[in-house]
Amino acid sequence: MPTTVFVVGSLNADQLLEVPAFPAAGETVLASDVLITAGGKGGNQAVAASRAGAAVTMIGALGDDAHGRLVRRALTESGVDTGWVVTADGTHTGTAVVAVEAGGENRIIVASGANARLTRQDVESGLAGAAPGDLVLLQLETPVDVVAHAARFAKERGATVVLNAAPAPADTGCLTTDIDLLVVNEVEMRAVAGLVGADEGRESGEGGEGGDGRDVAGTVLTTSRALDCVVVCTTGADGAYVNVGDRVIHIPAVRVTALDTTAAGDTYTGYLAAALARGESDLPAALATASAAAAVTVTRRGAMASIPYAAEIGEVRANLDTNSTTDITELTTKG
Repeated sequence: MPTTVFVVGSLNADQLLEVPAFPAAGETVLASDVLITAGGKGGNQAVAASRAGAAVTMIGALGDDAHGRLVRRALTESGVDTGWVVTADGTHTGTAVVAVEAGGENRIIVASGANARLTRQDVESGLAGAAPGDLVLLQLETPVDVVAHAARFAKERGATVVLNAAPAPADTGCLTTDIDLLVVNEVEMRAVAGLVGADEGRESGEGGEGGDGRDVAGTVLTTSRALDCVVVCTTGADGAYVNVGDRVIHIPAVRVTALDTTAAGDTYTGYLAAALARGESDLPAALATASAAAAVTVTRRGAMASIPYAAEIGEVRANLDTNSTTDITELTTKG
């Protein structure tokens, strides 16, 4: 029986503004262009998984407005089943204002809108058909109690549960034993590690990028032990770290010139979910494919619109030799 990736998460209309540099406090800058496109972490990850070849069902909420119709149409055109995307009365579709500077980095402000109206009943209705072999993908742009309920409901049905803990959680409400795989960036991993006590006795570097690989690997391992799940930590241009049992593997990133990094992490997570759903057993290889897809994404503008189809990443993937992955368990500062 074919497996399905169920995505429970946010759906937004993204207003993308290109700026020469981010404004300082009290400063006004002029954008050179504006683009309105479909997005939201849940929607982006659903589209990425679908374009990677998975059968995908989206569970989320939209407003009864033009932006909602834009997002629903974008999902449908990418092959995502939107039968469980509800229309919430009396509110607007989630909206994100995304400022992108010349180097491709971004700053994002989100108004949740209909995303905040997603309910436990919506989730139960959408996940009623989940079964062993299916995968349920979650993020943290919808109410945390609904996310935790989705994880429990999915686990009771034998599905694999993947949590992309983004934005970084403020408490342990979503960090349950129902999680099979946690996907985070460095900022999010530090937040999670602090909440579950996995950073005790470890050095904590300042800033997210360019951190010491041994420290990242060590935190991946202690966080994995604390939550009893596999942990993937992405570190931008420095690649990603994943624990395979008590080993920590580093997967290098693909080197490209970034134009817009808005949907990079969502592309990565969606492609990874698709690989797991089709039974990929070589996790480092699955992460290398996810890295190649994200590398293509950052060379394009927009959110959903920038996500590549599987056929578009072959050349980039070929340039990332999985033999270049490194087992750095012996280099970690703890474990």
